[in-house]
Amino acid sequence: MVNSRWSRTAAALVTVACLALAGCGDDGSDSGASGGTTNITFWDDNGGPARTPVWQHIIEEFHKANPNIKVEYVGVPIAQVQQKYDTAIAGGGLPDVGGVSTAMLANLVPQQALDAVDDRINNSSLNGKLNNQVVDTVKSAIPDGKLYMVPISTNTGMYWYRTDWFSAAGLKAPETWNDFFGAVDKLTDKSKNQYGFTIRGGAGSIAQMLEVIYGQTGITTIFDGSGKSTVNDSRNVAALEKLVALYKNKTPEADVTNDFPKMVAQFDGGSIAIMQHNLGSYNDHIKALGAEKVAAFPVPKSDNGSRTVVSNPVTGIGVFASGKNKDAAFKFAEFAASKAMNSYWAEKTGVLPANVEVRDEPWLGKLQHIAEATKVLTDSSTKVVQLPYYLPEFNSITKTETEPMFQKVLLGEMSAKDFLDQFAAKFTDAQAKHKQRTGG
Repeated sequence: MVNSRWSRTAAALVTVACLALAGCGDDGSDSGASGGTTNITFWDDNGGPARTPVWQHIIEEFHKANPNIKVEYVGVPIAQVQQKYDTAIAGGGLPDVGGVSTAMLANLVPQQALDAVDDRINNSSLNGKLNNQVVDTVKSAIPDGKLYMVPISTNTGMYWYRTDWFSAAGLKAPETWNDFFGAVDKLTDKSKNQYGFTIRGGAGSIAQMLEVIYGQTGITTIFDGSGKSTVNDSRNVAALEKLVALYKNKTPEADVTNDFPKMVAQFDGGSIAIMQHNLGSYNDHIKALGAEKVAAFPVPKSDNGSRTVVSNPVTGIGVFASGKNKDAAFKFAEFAASKAMNSYWAEKTGVLPANVEVRDEPWLGKLQHIAEATKVLTDSSTKVVQLPYYLPEFNSITKTETEPMFQKVLLGEMSAKDFLDQFAAKFTDAQAKHKQRTGG
């Protein structure tokens, strides 16, 4: 039986897990496996120095346990993975199995790129070991209610901070947004190239911006009852204006184009007091600054006393419909989601594991950021704003269309209200089209 506390954690995070199966034959049963080695290709959707070694270890362990299956690893930078999948769908050459997230499903599933894995999971060794609430959340990302990915980890927004700076200034980790803005102000000393905060203005900026504004206002839904987006609610406009006012005054000027690597480089380089990201950047900070100088606090409480967090995409594994070795592909997915491998993955990448059997692993209680995330997300008063990953337009709206506009807001070339009005209109239009398609 799934531990209820862990269930609430997973559901609040809007993430967690399930994983695939091996032994359930279908029309895509392994070809060329008889009497020899079955070869499968795995695309890592976040290839790089932080994640690649983790997957290489999991693959090595898989090879030891399954000497007749050979996994070829291909690391794809996260900024390029969607385009790479789209190109492979159009021209052929998709892998047998690959990293996907809930944010990708609305694009991949309509192109019939992924297999639904519900039946395989139900018959797998993972049955009963995965969180049902989160599996249902992943299913809700697609209108037909099927599971098209195998989640392996959860995440949530956190705020990394320099504990040594806070201690020297006599400050505690912020509990409220007033605490947050007060600390940012007090810890800024531009003469020393020291800034209280860093705003992500480049690629990936929109989700973090939404977390700040919804976190301040406590609004809990992206759409109201009529299907109109709440993004441009007057309270959100005021919250965005407060964030934007920090730019160049309490943050580096380079923030306007800084993506995740550049933001991390600033924080880990020693010029930033607080950096907004998620659990996944833990290892970068510890390696650069040391555990004694960095810690994390959750999204601060809003003025009404509530804590509102924005959902993060579920990270997992998809089995591709065009693959010829699906049983082997599922076997790899199942192995990656097993207690031992999922524990290793979560500990090394600094995120919450998908397999509920990992919940009692000793390392979980020793990591401050995991403990903070768990405490907040098991709190029944925590509210979660569900981002509409199910919209096919979600990625284009939150990346191609709105990231350049947010940069204009930071530069003073566009007002916060005009930006959020246009943003909200795009979401509202996409939601209306979704309802027409699904009859909702």
